[in-house]
Amino acid sequence: MFLANMNEKLHKQIKFIEEIDKVKSIFRQTRLFDNSRFENDAEHSWHLAVMALVLAEYSNEPGTDICKVVKMVLIHDLVEIDAGDTFIYDEKLKESKEEREKTAAERIFGLLPDELGTEFKNLWEEFEKRETKEAKFAAALDRLEPMLQNSKTEGHTWKKYGINRSQVLGANKIIKDGSEELWNFALSLVDACVQEGCLIED
Repeated sequence: MFLANMNEKLHKQIKFIEEIDKVKSIFRQTRLFDNSRFENDAEHSWHLAVMALVLAEYSNEPGTDICKVVKMVLIHDLVEIDAGDTFIYDEKLKESKEEREKTAAERIFGLLPDELGTEFKNLWEEFEKRETKEAKFAAALDRLEPMLQNSKTEGHTWKKYGINRSQVLGANKIIKDGSEELWNFALSLVDACVQEGCLIED
């Protein structure tokens, strides 16, 4: 719908806002902390944004722009509206992940006015490359949240797919690039999960 009193820029912004409502229907492999149901991408992104605010002090790099981190985590999974969620342990599906998500980024961020669309696409690409301090910290949070969920749901996703300790550590070692403190916490968490029978030993 294009209202008579709506300018073209606002029209594009509203269309984008309407489009991203679809991210609420993209469900992930991990479950909520209370194990009541699967988490969707919108909930995941919101949780990461709050984690960025709460855990900001644990970034490896002083002066990390947390506002930028929050922007990254809020938009990083919008591409999954088209590309779908790629399970971190699905090696076959991961082969096409980059191509699927790049195509999705072009379409979804292309809905926005040029300047804002370029900003969002650049933030998404920065997150994916994991080269800046903000992207590294954002990625650390992105990997930590599912580990926390599995620790609270008796290893639901790990058990369902037969994931072992080495696989978890291998898939999530990039946490260390963004936060040594959170990586040390993750290592302790994994050990505790093995001891409690939530995660298969190597």
